[in-house]
Amino acid sequence: MKPITFACKETLPLPPHVIAEQILDLSRWPEFHGCWPIPGVKAAEFEIESPNIVGTRIRVTNRDGSTHVEEIVEWQPDQKVELHMSEFSAPLSRLATGFDETWRFDRGENGTTVTRSFQIHAKSRLTRLPLRLIAFLLKRAIAHHLREMKETAKPIEVRPTQ
Repeated sequence: MKPITFACKETLPLPPHVIAEQILDLSRWPEFHGCWPIPGVKAAEFEIESPNIVGTRIRVTNRDGSTHVEEIVEWQPDQKVELHMSEFSAPLSRLATGFDETWRFDRGENGTTVTRSFQIHAKSRLTRLPLRLIAFLLKRAIAHHLREMKETAKPIEVRPTQ
């Protein structure tokens, strides 16, 4: 079955590897506030920390008490990072088998254009309708999060060497 997809884009005044490193800074995960009824993140903790980063699993607890796991499946901090979300608590566990999120980084003169794209995998044709609504709200929450990341980013000055 074809996944439900969407993407959000924003330019941040940071190099790609700095943005990617923020994904590993779990103290920053509660900065994702969600968009009702999409809950924000309350806490995130490493379940498995892989020395190669790929295979790292992060257990997420949301503000509404729901949980899921995010696994890093690709780590190219200058180009892209891919995460697979699964092990959802109810009610999402009844609707979806998983979410795939890809962060793509395109470095430009004014910063890095970050594109966060999602593929949402429905459990059945019947669950596609409620997942479309979830995707619509999640897209709003992701766009808001990217804007907040842009507003709070401290640009890194690159000084010429002497």
